[in-house]
Amino acid sequence: MELVPGAEAEYVRRHDEIWPDMVAALTASGFRNYSLFRRGASVIGYAECEPDVATANTAMAATEVNSRWAASFDGVIASMTDNEGNLVDFTQLWHLEDHR
Repeated sequence: MELVPGAEAEYVRRHDEIWPDMVAALTASGFRNYSLFRRGASVIGYAECEPDVATANTAMAATEVNSRWAASFDGVIASMTDNEGNLVDFTQLWHLEDHR
């Protein structure tokens, strides 16, 4: 995703103070080993999802806390979806564990 220029510190602050009910909803929805990485105004997330990413995203999207969390980032996140409204996604092309 891309942050609004100048909103980087605010984005970090909000995650430093993440709501306990947001953490609980992510966990209940199937997110595991979830990390966010930032370089400038660009943010990339990594998560392992049970049973799969589509199921976890659907479960999370149905929560009330997800709606509140997303609304609280108005003016902080510039974009996180493509022109069709889908989350921007990256395709894994290599994984160390596949070569051991």
